[in-house]
Amino acid sequence: MLVNGRDCSIVIKTSRYELDVPYSSETVREAISLLYEEPSIEGDGVVRVIRKPGGVTGCVVTPLTIETAPLLLYLAFGAAGMPLFVSETRNVYQRCLSLLPLEDTDCFDLTQDRNGERKLFEGCKARGFELRITRGETIHLKLDISGDRPAIISPRVDILPRSRGEIFNGDNVVYTINGVEYRSIYGVTLIAKKAGGTKTELWIRRLLEQGRDLPGVIDELTITAWLRRDSYEARRYGMFRVTVENLVMIADETEIDNAGAIIGPLRYYAAGTVSAEVFASGEAAIA
Repeated sequence: MLVNGRDCSIVIKTSRYELDVPYSSETVREAISLLYEEPSIEGDGVVRVIRKPGGVTGCVVTPLTIETAPLLLYLAFGAAGMPLFVSETRNVYQRCLSLLPLEDTDCFDLTQDRNGERKLFEGCKARGFELRITRGETIHLKLDISGDRPAIISPRVDILPRSRGEIFNGDNVVYTINGVEYRSIYGVTLIAKKAGGTKTELWIRRLLEQGRDLPGVIDELTITAWLRRDSYEARRYGMFRVTVENLVMIADETEIDNAGAIIGPLRYYAAGTVSAEVFASGEAAIA
């Protein structure tokens, strides 16, 4: 994936919340369509083309922090799962992917500020996403953006305070398969596409020389990421969890022609439900 704009400001706005993501790489741009005017039979054979704005397309890549995770996972997974809140105990934002071909995500607006030019993309949708987790790296979420409205120059001049928050890292992740923790997993990539119905794949990268290999059929995989801070209580604050059910291996992409440690990727198809929970501090509703 080629990312053209870096260190630019991306503001995500829903009907209830507005957030300037802490750092983003993006390729958000106007989608262009062409209107063709075919030449007549007796004409000179010249084809005329009219350029027509066709909405918005592209992607936004941003790290997950304790402040941004509830909103970003809500936009990725959709509105099928309702948030659950327990007063004075914890905030739990629970999302579940809908397997039906429905527009299950609320529309949101994107404000792009690049090189002093500010554009507003209204009525955007997340047509898919990738959740990327790797040891030693920041956990990133890539949102594939689409919309039918052309970009407009934003009249807005104020600048929102950029939300910081602590960033989730791939080193602080636990992988549990069918109730057993697997320490050989190096990282995972969860890929979901929502065009014509949700299709979900999971790529698991594992170290071959560590422990037993992964099964070909997985009833349940739980991915738990947390922040290593004494101020966060387990299952209360500072963590998120993704649960994937009924995984079936469809390919082993391992390259064995390697003298060093082998990190072999396995490709699974998710035939069951996929859900996400975020345990965040504070009492403000995110979505």
